[in-house]
Amino acid sequence: MGFYTDRILPHITDKVCGVAQNGPLRERACAGLHGAVLEVGFGSGNNVGFYPVAVERVSGVEPADTAWKIAAKRVAASSTPIERAGLDGQSLPFPDATFDTALSTFTLCTIPDVAAALAEIRRVLRPGGTLHFVEHGLAPEESVQTWQYRLDPIQQRIAGGCHLSRDIAGLITDAGFEITELDRFYHPGAPKALAALSLGVAGRS
Repeated sequence: MGFYTDRILPHITDKVCGVAQNGPLRERACAGLHGAVLEVGFGSGNNVGFYPVAVERVSGVEPADTAWKIAAKRVAASSTPIERAGLDGQSLPFPDATFDTALSTFTLCTIPDVAAALAEIRRVLRPGGTLHFVEHGLAPEESVQTWQYRLDPIQQRIAGGCHLSRDIAGLITDAGFEITELDRFYHPGAPKALAALSLGVAGRS
């Protein structure tokens, strides 16, 4: 990881993704989490305050040291035990069927090999486990998609590899999950090319 990606970008991401308007989205994504939880893309801990009481522990995967430093106060204040337990969502250091539920918020856009990461999440979930997610990605309208494809190279350069045009629901389904809940919408007040969201739950058979 370069200096910008490891030292500067986590502060920017914390401010952008930590805005109050995202709170209800995080609360919805976290609803239903329980037991042992895997959180891929833990970042600076913006989800910590939204874990339900049924969550027994959280294993957070996050490559950026700076993000974990920013998260320190949130982690310390949480009544839920939280540990940093991995650096790379594409290669998780856990045995098969370790977790009851998994969480990904504004993360699948950035992981280089997102198919490998989703396969790993599925591997470490127990049968019947669920992946809870809220992600931005490919818009439903072709006119918006056109702008997403145009802006993608710039977005990836300034936002640490973040893609605007990934088909989140398609990627999750292709990884062997069955999506049981899905809400697709635009985040109010943001440019559509940046604000096409998918929020839902997918089961592991």
